[in-house]
Amino acid sequence: MNLKLQIIIAILIFLILIFIINMIRKGQLVLKYALTWMLVGLGILILDIFPNLISYIAELMGVGLPINILFFFGFCFALLLIFVLTVTVSKMSVQIKDLAQQLALHKKSNDDERL
Repeated sequence: MNLKLQIIIAILIFLILIFIINMIRKGQLVLKYALTWMLVGLGILILDIFPNLISYIAELMGVGLPINILFFFGFCFALLLIFVLTVTVSKMSVQIKDLAQQLALHKKSNDDERL
């Protein structure tokens, strides 16, 4: 890979990591969700700094082309992210249902007291 391209990618990833940290600091992004993106950013930064590392990993895993390993890792990351978001949505759905039931009981008890 061209050294100029590596430097551009490293600067871009660094800026994105700073942006994510700034969003966490401002309270626009929750830390537990941002950690995933920060880890991905650090992983890409490591692969950018050491471009032969992906070839070494591909060779260790017996994959013919290093780009196939990147697609595989990307696919696994996407599946993991979808799973985590599904679990989060499921928990929030249960919490919303519980809150709605508590609110209904609270309104019912307030209405009974007025009578």
